[in-house]
Amino acid sequence: MIDFSLPHPLADLQARVRRFVADEVIPLENDPRQGPHGPEETLRTELVTRAGRAGLLSPHVAPEYGGLGLSHVGRAVVFEEAGTSLLGPVALNIFAPDEGNMHLLEAVATPAQKERWLAPLAAARIRSCFCMTEPAPGAGSDPSMLATVAQPDGDHFVIHGRKWFITGADGAGLAIVMARVPQDGATMFLSPMDAPGIVLERNMDTLDRCFPGGHGVVRFDGLRVHRDDVLGEVGQGFRYAQVRLAPARLTHCMRWLGAARRAHEVATAYARERHAFGKPIGQHEGVGFMLADNEMDLHIARLATWQAAWVLDQGGLGLHESSRAKVIVSEAVWRVADRCVQILGGQGTTSETVVARIFADMRAFRIYDGPSEVHRWSLAKRILKGHVA
Repeated sequence: MIDFSLPHPLADLQARVRRFVADEVIPLENDPRQGPHGPEETLRTELVTRAGRAGLLSPHVAPEYGGLGLSHVGRAVVFEEAGTSLLGPVALNIFAPDEGNMHLLEAVATPAQKERWLAPLAAARIRSCFCMTEPAPGAGSDPSMLATVAQPDGDHFVIHGRKWFITGADGAGLAIVMARVPQDGATMFLSPMDAPGIVLERNMDTLDRCFPGGHGVVRFDGLRVHRDDVLGEVGQGFRYAQVRLAPARLTHCMRWLGAARRAHEVATAYARERHAFGKPIGQHEGVGFMLADNEMDLHIARLATWQAAWVLDQGGLGLHESSRAKVIVSEAVWRVADRCVQILGGQGTTSETVVARIFADMRAFRIYDGPSEVHRWSLAKRILKGHVA
């Protein structure tokens, strides 16, 4: 018989995170220091301070930077627990885009770049943003349309262009900028967000409001970046983007799986307590079947996430697996959240429970890091070439 139980150290860590979220994070969910563009900096600081005291800050990064060096499967367990509160990933410093940026810096950055940027990111002293998506006719789902240009100028590059949907831009300390170097191709650059030539035009009003700093429109007007601040090699930006995106898609799955589980728990409790037509509404098939479907969707989503995480732990790049998992999980957890709103009825449309908030924040998951349709298209091309799961 296959033993699917967690190793004792990981099971203990799972329990610690679960207690921490219940005791230290969930009581702050209605804190007024939250707005349409995410938690305010004072709230974020309080949350990460609490996680630091609990020994849970940045568990995904290497121990030399204060983390726990979790494997991808370990992250799947811990990130799901953190995700049971929308503030949980903020507290543990594992929210997007910082989590993916830390992973990228660990994999690609020079020792000097790690000391300058990874160390303060892992300590949650600063936030970061990843500047890739552009307004039309620039890069979106098709990164080859990259329009932002970095022109060589002696020991520097001068960057001109415009980005949007840049998560966390407002208040970030670091920007990782994707730009096209003539004759060389897509390249990543590191820059302080307060450098001359970076302009935050505005914050975009979106359905979600769980990301600190919201989503910004950023313009680059002659940003000068020294060659020492190229991340990796010139012309290798798309390759490094895959290094970042495959794990980042999965960590989104992990966090939103926790949020969907929380919504399901709230809806289940309501279905036990709320009576209609002589019995608890959960005993009516219409509601009971929705709860059963939730359980099955959560189970399938967890299996898809863990399988893809296992591939990454075995040394595979995991692009195919992460695309597949991203579609499976994003659509499954959305179905769960939608059913939970339905089960709660009028309550599900209010702030009386956390479900409406989860529902609104979760909708974007089917779009960012590649919409479901793009991943299906990628999977189909692989299938037609004879590559089967």
